[in-house]
Amino acid sequence: MEAGFADNELDFEKINQSFSALTIEAGSADDNERLDFEKMVHGCEHYRRRCRIRAPCCNEIYHCRHCHNEATSLLSNPKDRHELVRRDVSQVICAVCDTEQEVAHVCSNCGVKMGEYFCQVCKFYDDDTEKGQFHCDECGICRVGGRDNFFHCKKCGSCYAISLRDNHICVENAMRNHCPICYEYLFDSLKDTQVLKCGHTIHRTCYDEMFEHNRYSCPICSKSTTDLSTVWQRLDQEIEAVAMPEEYRDTKVWILCNDCNETTEVSFHIFGHKCGHCKSYNTRKISPPGGPKKNVSTSS
Repeated sequence: MEAGFADNELDFEKINQSFSALTIEAGSADDNERLDFEKMVHGCEHYRRRCRIRAPCCNEIYHCRHCHNEATSLLSNPKDRHELVRRDVSQVICAVCDTEQEVAHVCSNCGVKMGEYFCQVCKFYDDDTEKGQFHCDECGICRVGGRDNFFHCKKCGSCYAISLRDNHICVENAMRNHCPICYEYLFDSLKDTQVLKCGHTIHRTCYDEMFEHNRYSCPICSKSTTDLSTVWQRLDQEIEAVAMPEEYRDTKVWILCNDCNETTEVSFHIFGHKCGHCKSYNTRKISPPGGPKKNVSTSS
């Protein structure tokens, strides 16, 4: 009987282990639920996040540094206008429980993540991780788009798309400048940036707007921003079809090509002047070498 009772005896040790595992699993579920509480609910037009920041420069509270910079840029006294240095932020306020505390990933009071993505270096929070945020040590700031999709160009001083690796002209610190169209600083702008063929950079929206207004040259160096060979062919046909008046047929002008930087002496035509080296019409009239000559006209 004793042997039979032993065979059917409940294994309390295994039962206790099972209950412990269930308790841990339930606890983990509760922890995750707490961490993700009200995710994507709070924030501003710039970021979804569950905290606000106290600006160390003026001691005011804002949703993010962009909200701060936009607000201070509108101050009536120019001397009061200033920008927040992201790394100087030391205090944040939880948007769920309103507790002010030192910068951290998880709220010290209610236990929620104040941002699904968190960077201790930049003091940056964001719940919308579909952006693919990552911190670039060489840039010194967080970027979006996925780390695997970008590389850091040391000469240009910024992260560029992988497609531009060994496929762009390097311009030293090209991104650490203002957009030549809207004058917003490019390096940490929230807008997408376009790297032009010449290596200069511009906001993509500004680039598209240039195209809408038939502007196809870099605002900085005047080089062509895209392949215009079909346009040049059409100009060839138009110039061949339209003869200049008799008094201009023998007029010569000197031109500088904006694309190849070579100079050429060409026949004057009202439609344009073709570079004798690269065949581009992206040219400008210049004074002839050695100064003006009597038989050379530079009038438009």
